[in-house]
Amino acid sequence: MGFMDKLLGEQGTQRRGRSVEDYVEVDVGDIEAAPDEAGTQVHIAEIDGQRDLIAIKDAVYDGDIVVADIVRLRTSDRTVEHIIDELRQVAHEVNGDIVQKGDDQIIVAPTDVAINRNKLGR
Repeated sequence: MGFMDKLLGEQGTQRRGRSVEDYVEVDVGDIEAAPDEAGTQVHIAEIDGQRDLIAIKDAVYDGDIVVADIVRLRTSDRTVEHIIDELRQVAHEVNGDIVQKGDDQIIVAPTDVAINRNKLGR
């Protein structure tokens, strides 16, 4: 199951009464600032190993938010710990924030961006 399937549910399946077909693609022309002109971007990443950290670190140092899928790292706890420690250090260096969502995602935020640990609507 891919990252977007986790967010929206597998294609064609119902999730909380909605299907993937219920979501509408938003035309970027409707948004005032084009993604290249935005101050902060949200990047989606998959971490397979240590080599994937370079792009994630660069994005956070550049002031962007990264949502990383770590599901492929479950087989090696030591590798996961090392990767999380490195990302924690990056968040600390930039005065940002980091959280692990379940066993499969890490969110790293840049300078002056805090990640609220409470779910909306609760």
